[in-house]
Amino acid sequence: MVLLTNPIDDAIRADLADDFDLRLASATDGMSLRREAREASFVVVRAPLPPELFAETPRLRAVVRHGAGVDMIPVDAASRHGVAVANVPAVNAPSVAEYAIGQMLALARRLPQINAALHAGNWSHARGYADDATDLSGKTVVIVGMGAVGQALARICVAGFGMSVVGVRRTTTPADDAVIRHLPLEHALPLADYLVLACPLTETTRGLIGARQLALLKPGACLINVARGPVVCETALVAALQSGRLAGAALDVFAVQPLPEDSALRLMPQVLLSPHLAGITRESMKRMSQGVAAQLRQMQAGHLPQHLVNPQARAAILARWASLETPS
Repeated sequence: MVLLTNPIDDAIRADLADDFDLRLASATDGMSLRREAREASFVVVRAPLPPELFAETPRLRAVVRHGAGVDMIPVDAASRHGVAVANVPAVNAPSVAEYAIGQMLALARRLPQINAALHAGNWSHARGYADDATDLSGKTVVIVGMGAVGQALARICVAGFGMSVVGVRRTTTPADDAVIRHLPLEHALPLADYLVLACPLTETTRGLIGARQLALLKPGACLINVARGPVVCETALVAALQSGRLAGAALDVFAVQPLPEDSALRLMPQVLLSPHLAGITRESMKRMSQGVAAQLRQMQAGHLPQHLVNPQARAAILARWASLETPS
């Protein structure tokens, strides 16, 4: 049995149903997932899994993230129980990059304020916002995280808008792209007109952007977060926005999701909010579902998944699989 925490692409699901017993979780809270995964051979993950799940699922072979980031999965707990963890990396990178570009344009041209003013019937007020609008051409974007998303975004910024790109990444090896400079974070931040966060959430990146880092940005810079909420200290971000040092922000992720109703971010017209959907389009959903389906079939045939996240647990995974019957 394959438990889907959330829906996947309809056509891919219909195709998988020929070979697997697919079931959609009735809810995505921890208790519901623990209960409904007990007989599962595989779990397709689009919602956080509780660590306790792995001790309560004796038939579980693997969990497959419908996407790239695996912070929804307690990988250490899975590895201890010999459960494979897989993901579908890079396939939604174009979608996330396009989202980031769209939000940069909206912030630069003050489109949300213009739209709101026109809906309120104030034509002259709406046109007045254009006086403070800016071009993206000639501006500098600092991208923290130069993986698939960061690279896709950099290409669009350079080729499509004539922007300068500065990349911040974990490795210190020389860059092979002459168009993009790579600098340490502290050296890159003062150059940014736009700061885009596209890094994974790790113990190193948790709280990476706090008050000290925000103070290094140019006055009037904008921040776009398509990474994870805890990469930014939300209290410091709110303070920088309230003081006017940051001109605006576009946030797809938050420290607490859903964003609390009393969050100060909800009251700021210069802040664009979306509910963790930067990587979700019809096309990206299909690509992610195809990647999940391919790996489910690999594992059904007895092979480790193509994008195994916890290879250090290989021996434990194979031993567990050897003790289980053929999955369905």
